Amino acid sequence: MPGVVALDDTGAHATLRIRAARVGDAGDVARLLAFLGYPCSQSDAAERITTVLAEPRQHLLVAERDGEVCALVSVYALYSLAHGGELARITAMVVAPEAQRCGIGRRLLREAEGVARRTGIARIEVTSNTRRGEAHAFYRCCGYSDDSARFVKLLGD
Repeated sequence: MPGVVALDDTGAHATLRIRAARVGDAGDVARLLAFLGYPCSQSDAAERITTVLAEPRQHLLVAERDGEVCALVSVYALYSLAHGGELARITAMVVAPEAQRCGIGRRLLREAEGVARRTGIARIEVTSNTRRGEAHAFYRCCGYSDDSARFVKLLGD
């Protein structure tokens, strides 16, 4: 995926590159997941990346701004009985606070949509915690619509 020029928070040009994550990105992935409220160690992140890389239906992309990882998106393809076909689900997306409002999130979302399209998937969905009002506004602005509520139950020890 070729690099593009984006503006950084000072208005200066920055080079943005989207690429597949590597195990060596574990420190950055751990840092980014912590921003989402899912802290993990670098070794945990390395294990998660290894799991994603081993599963052809999963994709983990990172965004580099001037060579530094500043964002990620994780996409999972699955069959939906309700829809009678494959769909793509964004399972995590985060842009580091210092890199927000520079177009990186939009670019990551387009790349995630491209991953889905290249595999013949016509529907993509994302869930976002009810407390993340800014994220909801961002997704709506990118053409996503409110669809359904998600209910969660932790299956404890």
